[in-house]
Amino acid sequence: MSTLVDLGYENVGDGFHHPVKKPAEGELTEAQQTDNKVVRGIHGVCERANSLLKTTFKALRRVSLDPSRITKIAAAALVLLQLE
Repeated sequence: MSTLVDLGYENVGDGFHHPVKKPAEGELTEAQQTDNKVVRGIHGVCERANSLLKTTFKALRRVSLDPSRITKIAAAALVLLQLE
């Protein structure tokens, strides 16, 4: 499964999908521009959800649990947030 990341994770290996940088001389192809728009759109939605969770549930700001456990906690918090 591919994971969407920002440019800070460039060149970390397979399985990570990040925006394509504009080459020094030239422009991005139309396919690369479209791909970057999709990545930016999804990234924006995820950042907003993360912000809402962290501001609403202060316990999620500094969590040092196992990633699978925090995923379950964040999912439950998101359900509570949507019910609100």
